[in-house]
Amino acid sequence: MTTAEEQKEQQARRRVFADLTPLRTSAHYRRLWFGSTVSWVGQGMTALAVSLQVYDITRSPFSVGLVGLFSLVPLVVFGLYGGAIADTVDRRKLGLVSACGSAVLSIALAGAAFAGFHRVWFLYGIVALQAVCAALNSPARTSMIPRLLPPEQLRAANALNSMVMTFGTLVGPSLGGLIVGLAGYQAAYLVDAVAFSASLYAMWRLPSMLPDRKGSKRASVLDGLRFLATRPNLRMTFFSDFCAMILAHPRALFPAVAVLWYGGDAKTTGLLVAAPAFGALLGGVLSGWQGRIRHHGQAILIAVACWGTAIAVFGLTRNLWLGLLLLALAGYSDTVSMIFRNTMMQVAAPDEMRGRLQGVFIVVVAGGPRLGDFLAGSVADLTSPAVALTGGGIACVLAIGVLALYGKGFRRYDALDPTP
Repeated sequence: MTTAEEQKEQQARRRVFADLTPLRTSAHYRRLWFGSTVSWVGQGMTALAVSLQVYDITRSPFSVGLVGLFSLVPLVVFGLYGGAIADTVDRRKLGLVSACGSAVLSIALAGAAFAGFHRVWFLYGIVALQAVCAALNSPARTSMIPRLLPPEQLRAANALNSMVMTFGTLVGPSLGGLIVGLAGYQAAYLVDAVAFSASLYAMWRLPSMLPDRKGSKRASVLDGLRFLATRPNLRMTFFSDFCAMILAHPRALFPAVAVLWYGGDAKTTGLLVAAPAFGALLGGVLSGWQGRIRHHGQAILIAVACWGTAIAVFGLTRNLWLGLLLLALAGYSDTVSMIFRNTMMQVAAPDEMRGRLQGVFIVVVAGGPRLGDFLAGSVADLTSPAVALTGGGIACVLAIGVLALYGKGFRRYDALDPTP
């Protein structure tokens, strides 16, 4: 094959599959990406292992549910402050310290399991502290990426990052269950601690990442919120996500749907949970076409409308395989929206504000789906799962339509001339 033919073949692949240019051109980003992949898998293992251990101790599903609450509250509370800290100190050092904290906490879990110290309050406390570390680490790590890559590569980098999160969500719990079954909880926790070494190595090799700020005053959370309040395009990225995550979030209804609609059991519920994650992974893998999109605001609006439509139709179908296909389509649409939203935040926002915007992003991502679960469960109890799903999907489409009418500047947002 000639060089010209090889170039044409590479271009054809880029039109379909994820653009790997950021991995090829930046050694720092490549190490950070690989370290994040390994640590996300480790975190997924630990999350499942803790849930299994809590149930083993208490035999109470309610106690297992509290694990999520002890993780959610610190993420929401410390997410904003983690972003402010990331806009004040050396982001590399903050990433190192928070990753070290997470590794130490995994070692503590392993040590307690080896010693036979099985106390639910101890597990809850470790989970809460892990959430604090994550709330500090995520804004630091994410706000460093625009310093490692040119603006034209950020969209591709966000697609690659989405694959990391989805891969960890899919593989981590499965691997954790296997390791717990074969070697016990302590083995899963130790593997997670070792996995953090990849993230630590990537952070260690980075240059200093002081935020580009004017003056020496500590970055303020309120200043970040005021900045967001005066930047309509960035603000719209969060409003659009709320439309999907609050109005049309189906996760809480999967157990009931599996039984009532499909006559299934826990395995059917597992398929329903896995379908959006599989679609989300495809959204990252098949993201090459997104590089030709200039109007990111329009792409976000269309993607959220596709999410709502898929959920609404899912509420009408009673065929399992069609339902799984619709959920996969919803997951794909969500990833497309997330890629463009992250890219807008990284490109259109000044460096001194990126940490705080990522802190707000953490709060939205952590809190939005929980509110969506509550809303869907409440509506389903008052009416039926079908009404909750179809009605929620329609409400999502209508809400995003209102945002599209209101946000003319958001629709016209041009990646070649980014305006926050």
